[in-house]
Amino acid sequence: MTECNQETFAFTAHFSRRVEAGFTADQVSSDGGALLLREVDRRINLLGRLAGCFSDGRMPLLGKHQLSEMLAQRIYGLALGYEDLNDHEQLRSDPLLALLSGKRELDEPLAGKSTLNRLELTGRSGRYHKIGYSADALDRLLVDPYIESHAAPPTQIVLDLDATDIPLYGHQPERFFHGYYNNYCYLPLYIFSGDQLLCARLRPASQDAAAGSLEEVSRIVAQLRERWPEVKIVLRADSGFCREELMAWCEHNHVGYVFGLARNKRLAKIIGAEMHQARLLHQTTGKAARVFTEFSDRTKNS
Repeated sequence: MTECNQETFAFTAHFSRRVEAGFTADQVSSDGGALLLREVDRRINLLGRLAGCFSDGRMPLLGKHQLSEMLAQRIYGLALGYEDLNDHEQLRSDPLLALLSGKRELDEPLAGKSTLNRLELTGRSGRYHKIGYSADALDRLLVDPYIESHAAPPTQIVLDLDATDIPLYGHQPERFFHGYYNNYCYLPLYIFSGDQLLCARLRPASQDAAAGSLEEVSRIVAQLRERWPEVKIVLRADSGFCREELMAWCEHNHVGYVFGLARNKRLAKIIGAEMHQARLLHQTTGKAARVFTEFSDRTKNS
């Protein structure tokens, strides 16, 4: 049986200090895995890009917490499962979170819940809100690393659109009951290419699943074509995104699409023979049957 005798594991240095994972300490942190996230961020510089989307109008000599440190503190906290701002009243004294946030002196306290709350209210009018942000820069934030991850232009990009629920258990603003999920929730929109996230847009659950998807798709496609003008782009989604305006936009902008179709009388009539064939196969084998066919159709604005 192979025995591992390694007692330390080195990570990227923190300024002049070594960062090592040790296996002989009396006290350990259950959040040490976040160091791996820090290594990933060092490669793609996502937090640095995020900080560049903000403008800090505070007086430098009076501020105790740098903007980049507060953003990192909040994001690493979320990644570790500390969703509530109240958690940071204790986390602000955690040396590991200080290291993750980029604090030079690890024994100095991080931002408290009230300071982080003011950061999250960024963009609202008021004399005390000195931090602003660029909405356009934030929109482009996730697409840029995706583009840079390709050593050569891809021949085809498939964009997967989906909406899912974030259950709510309090009285958060814009909370609504969603019949499909049978819960009070938000209904964010996600756009992926493979396993890489290109868009995450928080939305209330009181609207159609496809609401806002045209705006998100059009800006992502434009950003992709800035770098790869000839790339073939295909949208893929379930029937919740099979909407006239989205399909018409795809056809006018040379974007392919594969959408599910909700059952309706006209569709059932067109594929009636294939449905009958599938039933016979199912009765014969006792297993799920799948039959393929094709037919021509077009959107109203084609």
